Amino acid sequence: MTMTMTMTTEDVSAASATVSSRPRRSRVRTARLAIGAVALVLAAGDLIFKAVAEHNLNGERSVHLGVLDLRLGYNSGAAFNLGAGLPTWVVLAVTSVITVGVAVFAWRSAATASWPVLIGLAMVLAGAVGNLADRAGDGLVTDYLHTGWWPTFNLADVFITLGAITVALAVLREDMSHRRGR
Repeated sequence: MTMTMTMTTEDVSAASATVSSRPRRSRVRTARLAIGAVALVLAAGDLIFKAVAEHNLNGERSVHLGVLDLRLGYNSGAAFNLGAGLPTWVVLAVTSVITVGVAVFAWRSAATASWPVLIGLAMVLAGAVGNLADRAGDGLVTDYLHTGWWPTFNLADVFITLGAITVALAVLREDMSHRRGR
């Protein structure tokens, strides 16, 4: 007995689309898990450091570490104390919208962005979540890193800054590679 199977062009296209979409879905799932895991671990680390700073740096106490001092401070505004005079609910609302925007952008970028971009976005998200969670309690963000020449900041601020720099450098590098034809 002989069986003959006829495949149309549509059948071949559908089969190849199914096969080629598996690695893409796996990559997207892996990227999204990585973004979430990195953001969660870094945000948790930030919140732990804030709690330790509040517990150990009460009052005017500061610890000198060379170029950096550990000194407790609070910030009612956003970055660089912007919006410090606004009602707490306004600052919370704006920072919540920004945090959700970063999360959505990172989630959607998982399919196409490079790993350095995704890790940078996870760092920005971690910093935004860490500061938002801290602010949600009393409307203030706990700062504890002081240079003497820059406003007091925290680990979440470092994550946001380094994450943004990582994204910018990765995008510039990718753009330069594409222009060179690589």
